[in-house]
Amino acid sequence: MTKKPNLVFVFSDQHRAEAVGYEGNPDVKTPWMDQLHDCSVSFDLAISGAPVCCPARASLLTGQRPLTNGVFVNDVQLNPDAVTIGKVLKAAGYDTAYIGKWHLDGRGRSSHIPPERRQGFDFWRVLECTHSYNKSFYYGNDPVMLQWDGYDAKAQTDCAREYIRDHEKNRPFAMFLSWGPPHDPYHTAPEKYRQMYDPSTIRLRDNVSDSMAERVRKDLAGYYSHISALDDCLGDLWKTLREEGVEEETIFIYTSDHGDMVGSQGHYNKQKPWDESIRVPFLLHWPQAFGKLAKRVDMPFSTIDVMPTLLGLCGIAIPETVQGISFAGYLFGKEDLIVEETLIENAHPFGQWIRKNGGKEFRGIRTRRYTYVRALSGPWLLYDNLKDPFQLNNLIGTTEGQRLLPDLDDRLNRLLEKYNDEFLPGDTYIERWGYPVDENGTVPYTGFI
Repeated sequence: MTKKPNLVFVFSDQHRAEAVGYEGNPDVKTPWMDQLHDCSVSFDLAISGAPVCCPARASLLTGQRPLTNGVFVNDVQLNPDAVTIGKVLKAAGYDTAYIGKWHLDGRGRSSHIPPERRQGFDFWRVLECTHSYNKSFYYGNDPVMLQWDGYDAKAQTDCAREYIRDHEKNRPFAMFLSWGPPHDPYHTAPEKYRQMYDPSTIRLRDNVSDSMAERVRKDLAGYYSHISALDDCLGDLWKTLREEGVEEETIFIYTSDHGDMVGSQGHYNKQKPWDESIRVPFLLHWPQAFGKLAKRVDMPFSTIDVMPTLLGLCGIAIPETVQGISFAGYLFGKEDLIVEETLIENAHPFGQWIRKNGGKEFRGIRTRRYTYVRALSGPWLLYDNLKDPFQLNNLIGTTEGQRLLPDLDDRLNRLLEKYNDEFLPGDTYIERWGYPVDENGTVPYTGFI
């Protein structure tokens, strides 16, 4: 490989790992994702280490934990001087592009973002944040508000396809495509996709209570309709790579920033330590390096590991600022790698999980088998995910839990020590970073959503 590979990094907002056909979900229709899975490297335990929008996105771009880069709540700005994957790729000779939802500028959700705050991305078709997915707004290079035609994920995908078609073939490019769905509101996908799902036929996970069943079936039907719409978008983008003759030399990824509880454990949305919130799809397709046979990675793979892994795959030095682990050598078959656990965290309750709704600070680990989570008050959750995949039996206080707890607690402590994390109350970090918050601990945002 003489020319560096292209990178097409596609990620949605709030797509949980089990909501795809290839994971055995009997209801959701994802033929393109299923096909991509069957000829890609699948990270079966991809984990959103800080499972909420801005913290996950900042970790993705910097390879750092939220308490390192400062983005541990929504609607604050990632430091314009941060070392990001966009800047590193650009310095290595890549043309860089970003299309879709950004949510890292902290200057209002409908504000124009000037070049000096775009973190290394040159081609720019972006809005800070919106959850109105039909005829939504965006900006290009100039501070003139523009509007996507129709369902924005489809229009953004068409923009990405045009970028690929128009790009000079002898220069590597790195394009990030960020979709807003399937984040709620759940019922705004195009009619074609909503007609694909009858709520009465939706099968519920074992951790959804009978009292919530009707609501959850309805919402899952909408959630799945967004996912099926995105599936078609992904297929269109993949076909464009083939048509332009660049599929072989392109690292093509589909993932999400975090998951969505959608009624599991009695909860909705994200920011929580259960698998529906922290586990996401992560498919990596690069025929030139890994062929077209399905491969699996079963080690925990965190958001902070994405940047170093992608840079390693592209043959680019990993900045010292990065805290994540590169899986590149392991994927190439050149290095042994053993990752036993990865950190999951919520530094400060805010937004959709404020304290009066049960929100709390936590630190925890997700291993191949166990989930262990500690709150400020002490051990909170412990699940054997092999025996209990729906996380119905909290082992804290049980004989088995007492046997497992010393080792898991020690492993968590070692990670906290590695990252110099004192695990303090969230208000302490709010004060340290000087963030303005309302009575719910949430940074107020301006502009439409």
